[in-house]
Amino acid sequence: MPHVPPPLPPAEHTRRVERVEASLTAPGAPYAVVVTERGVPEYADGPRTLREFVETTWAHGDAPFLVDGERTCSYRQFFAAASALAVLLRERYGLRSGDRAVVATRNVPAWQIAFWAAQLAGIVAVPADARWTDEEFAHVLDDCGPEVLLVDGEWLGRAAGWARRTGTRVVLLPGPERAGEETPGLRIERYEEFPAPDPLAAPPDAEPRPEDDATILYTADGSGRLRGAVATHLALAGAATDSRYHAAVAALVRGVFPGQAPAVRLTLPFPRPAAFSALYGAMAVGAALLLAEDLAGAAEGEAHPLPGSGYGLAETGGSVLVPSDPDRGDGPGRAGRPAPATEVRIAGPSGEALPDGAAGELWLRGQSLFRGYWHDPAATGAAFGDGGWFRTGDRAVLREGWVSVLTGS
Repeated sequence: MPHVPPPLPPAEHTRRVERVEASLTAPGAPYAVVVTERGVPEYADGPRTLREFVETTWAHGDAPFLVDGERTCSYRQFFAAASALAVLLRERYGLRSGDRAVVATRNVPAWQIAFWAAQLAGIVAVPADARWTDEEFAHVLDDCGPEVLLVDGEWLGRAAGWARRTGTRVVLLPGPERAGEETPGLRIERYEEFPAPDPLAAPPDAEPRPEDDATILYTADGSGRLRGAVATHLALAGAATDSRYHAAVAALVRGVFPGQAPAVRLTLPFPRPAAFSALYGAMAVGAALLLAEDLAGAAEGEAHPLPGSGYGLAETGGSVLVPSDPDRGDGPGRAGRPAPATEVRIAGPSGEALPDGAAGELWLRGQSLFRGYWHDPAATGAAFGDGGWFRTGDRAVLREGWVSVLTGS
């Protein structure tokens, strides 16, 4: 175990954070940013699509990636399985850019294989959330109109009626079976009956563009109705880079070389923003992802499900405000500093920027922000202010570069 020095006094800690951030974001440094013609900051280097990002994990080889109890899936095995499924989605199912695939399983390796197969195939992944009622799931299916359902046995029971009515194809992924579940009338194939993945086979020749849609993450609006936040490949490549950056800052501030952590324990369902951040961080350095059975719950709309995980929403693709050192006690996931490609404004009633220490609405702008709500231009227009600022609806305070999101407001 690497030696972890004791926490620094707050003022000295802040100075060290600032020095580390400056070294990582200077021109030519790994996390330098440029400002686009739209005035939005983006990373100067790094992946431009999620496919670019996941392809780099092939280099981790036989290092363990997905640890599910006694079962372990290496990075090499994962990439081969995701590539093989991606080829089937393109060649057997005829899916093309813009087509949607619902991904619905427990927190098991099959979820990761299905999600990343969609990215390698250049189609749009729509992750399902276990908190949804049957009515909410039916609304999501009607709303996004997927061309294929990648589900386990539990979710098949919830989707079977919709799949029969629409004739949508189903890939039954490994997982719990529903006793007595009838499947007549379903266009269903079992993943376990597909040919074994070839470890030397390449993913399909379907390179997505940065501006192509990559995911639709459904989240509740103020009335509780689910709406789909659509993120492009460029946005989620930014979210993945955010995770690498925050991990590097935290490690260097603590005097630990980045990437030394041997494993990341995940206690959140995959579709949550903090879970995506943990996933991206693990994949970036070749760490193992430990899939816990005792998943922690988070109330609908809660943006900070775990201490130290920072602040993130479906609309941000992951955590965009993260404590520089979760062990310091910066707050229970409520305070943090933004990623380099994320700008923060504390806005007053008219959208004006408020001074340090004043409470107002948290506005965000940057690479990882979603492009809008699926088939809902009115909601999209209401979510964005002038200059491309996303109105989060949360109240916050900014002090000397640190953002505290206020609870109960």
